Amino acid sequence: MLALLATFVLSCLLLLSKTCTREMRLLLSTLFQELALSLLGFLAGYRLLGGVGAATDTATDTMPLMPSFKRKRAEAMVESSEETSEPSVLDLPELAIECILAMLPPAELRNMAAVCRSMRERCQGDHLWERHMSEKWGGVLGSAAREEWRTYLASASETGGAAGCSLGGSGRHRRWLAALSCVCPVVSWMRPRADGGVSGCKSAGPVLDDSVMSWYLSMESGKFWFPAQVYNREHGHVGFMMSCYDAELSYDLHTDTFRARYPPHGRRTVVLEDGVQWDRVRASPVDTHAHDLHVSDCLHELRPGDSIEIQWRRNKEFPYGWWYGVVGHLESCDGSEHFCRCHLSDTIVLEFNQYTPGSRWRQSLVNRKDHREEGNEGDGFYGGIRKLRGKDEISKWRQLWPTDILE
Repeated sequence: MLALLATFVLSCLLLLSKTCTREMRLLLSTLFQELALSLLGFLAGYRLLGGVGAATDTATDTMPLMPSFKRKRAEAMVESSEETSEPSVLDLPELAIECILAMLPPAELRNMAAVCRSMRERCQGDHLWERHMSEKWGGVLGSAAREEWRTYLASASETGGAAGCSLGGSGRHRRWLAALSCVCPVVSWMRPRADGGVSGCKSAGPVLDDSVMSWYLSMESGKFWFPAQVYNREHGHVGFMMSCYDAELSYDLHTDTFRARYPPHGRRTVVLEDGVQWDRVRASPVDTHAHDLHVSDCLHELRPGDSIEIQWRRNKEFPYGWWYGVVGHLESCDGSEHFCRCHLSDTIVLEFNQYTPGSRWRQSLVNRKDHREEGNEGDGFYGGIRKLRGKDEISKWRQLWPTDILE
């Protein structure tokens, strides 16, 4: 009889999912599940009180309702544990447990979270995952990526929440399945798992929430595309050497590389690039959108020899990329360190020494006091300038220097 009742409940839920409108389906499903939950809880208690699986010792007071064969197995485990007095990790002092968890790598920390509810709560702590997040993803995640993650979470919440088996996606569903398994062992294989999914269902990805652990696992799974910048885009195409462009990236765990998705511009559609190595990816150093002119706040301090990045784009329809260059001397200056007055001039000479002397891309002049986008359709348009102040940034560009001079 109970098996027939369980079959009837599942059939009704399937019928609701096919025949009603979305709003009505959600309403009826919620009401029906609450009613079924109450009924199944009553039947489970009736079954136990009727002698089929009545509790006879104090251990039962702390156990959830379950079929008799499961209850007996659990009681045997408890009795065995009491007889042998086997130590447990949870018997350790809280500080010792925290120290152990802090030493685990991400994969082991995730496995520990599936041991039990108490360990899951400990292993999901943000303080444990922030270090792993910083060590692996810190160099490629900026403020734009954090904002995109919040947007991603909000979108996932609107479309159903966790990225996994929907039967385990909410507390109501998990309670419903637990109560149903009490009176019908046939569905006990669908019990909720520690990671928020359901046993017997293949998970489509990590459970989504606002924890650092969830963000880390979403990054590692490759399901989350985040904004960043790529050096020498499109496999080092000669037209993009010594530049850095905005892109959306996702991680490929199997190859330990990224897949880049460049936005469309002009007549070009979205461009995809696979196999982007870690050393070609960086977080955007500024919050300026790729189509906006960056406000230059360093022009008054630029001197010959300073390393800079300048925005450049082919035409008005293209997004800006950041191109590496150095500040040069005016023609009237002999380059003497003691007599140079180039830093006092309103004109700044920018040199791009990756290009051969005489190339139209070799040099550009900008106004120090009234700089704005300058250029034309033939030579492209030069935008905002940022001075490179860190040795690491300058060293990165020098590592990317082409083996042959560009024309």
